Amino acid sequence: MYDRLTRKDVEKMKKEVEERKLVVRKQALEDVKEARAQGDLSENFEYKAAKQFKNRNESRIRYLEKMIKTAKIIEDDSDESQVGLNDSVTIYIEEDDMEECFKIVTTIRSDAINNMVSIESPIGRSLMKHKVGDRVYIKINDSDGYYAVIRNIDKSDDESEKISSY
Repeated sequence: MYDRLTRKDVEKMKKEVEERKLVVRKQALEDVKEARAQGDLSENFEYKAAKQFKNRNESRIRYLEKMIKTAKIIEDDSDESQVGLNDSVTIYIEEDDMEECFKIVTTIRSDAINNMVSIESPIGRSLMKHKVGDRVYIKINDSDGYYAVIRNIDKSDDESEKISSY
């Protein structure tokens, strides 16, 4: 499966890969070398920790490079009055008689705890390209869903949230 990412997402990942290859990798190798010089490796916690850090860094580099290679670049083609990528949307959930605010983001930046929902999620898919006042059906599965009314759309170009690690 290809991840749908913006050009900014891909650029952030490329910068992180470069930082990890040029700075973090060098420091991790130095840490392993220093820990190895301390002697008996079987009981050397610093050596084990340094190796784990080095391996996590290499794994993250591979992960990001694969994401970059397989990314499908998307653009936000919504107009100013419609819900689009990186917009914060306040909805009124009729069934619960409450308001919720979500930020619509790409899959890799989604973070449910911070109300950042993916364009691939049921909420994100349902809200995209709708306008303030629209009543939308958010389909959870084949038999369940609920209605919500879009109360506010806050347009934003802010993509400062970090790319989530795995």
